[in-house]
Amino acid sequence: MTPPDDAPHPQGASDAESARAESRRAARSGLGVALATSAYGVSFGALATASGLDVWQTCVLSLLMFTGGSQFAFIGVFGAGGLAALPTAIASAAMLGVRNAAYGMRMAPVVGTTFWRRVGAVHFTIDESTAIALAQSSGHARRVGFWVTGIAIYVGWNLTTLVGALLGDVVGDPKAYGLDAAAAAAFLALLWPRLRRRQPIAVGVAAAVVATVLTPFLMPGIPVLIAALVAIAVGWFGPAAPTAEPDDVPEREGLP
Repeated sequence: MTPPDDAPHPQGASDAESARAESRRAARSGLGVALATSAYGVSFGALATASGLDVWQTCVLSLLMFTGGSQFAFIGVFGAGGLAALPTAIASAAMLGVRNAAYGMRMAPVVGTTFWRRVGAVHFTIDESTAIALAQSSGHARRVGFWVTGIAIYVGWNLTTLVGALLGDVVGDPKAYGLDAAAAAAFLALLWPRLRRRQPIAVGVAAAVVATVLTPFLMPGIPVLIAALVAIAVGWFGPAAPTAEPDDVPEREGLP
């Protein structure tokens, strides 16, 4: 007896369940990265008030700028030079924020095609949301990863910024708790599966060496940008790398 035409197809049901499972994994990954990244917001809040900002100024900076590297660069320069260093602090923060424009080009086909979705995604296009999204294989899972990560970090980062700003010296040095390494550890976990070929490993090592050597001599933000040029130079002038990804690294189909 043949099944009716409208009977559910096992393969279709399996694909749908697989897609839902991947979306759940993307959401869990995003929440995990958000937890690690948000924890270091305490440090930013404490350092910002120590550099001369009021609690409300510290919170407004996190709410509006919302890119950790730029925020730390801003308060680092401002804290060292005061009001006279404000233009340099803004320039330093802006230089670090340039990378978000590149992320925006990568994430444009992920966040959706409607005007309001793209406008809303601008504020959440950061290192972590981009990394989580690009680690997924399906379009729906990429969107889930992007939005969950971006929104969760925004909420968590601003809450911990407030805590750090209010507690100030009571918190002590966040490095004593290992909070300064939390975000870096989360990024390493995302990056590690792609370090399977010699070229990505060489690029990563070279960029790390360049950033480490230049950090003591240049203002915050510049070493990171110069190190990023290492990857661009290798990609432009180096030999063509094989296009295949490792088996356990999802293909990013549909992205430019």
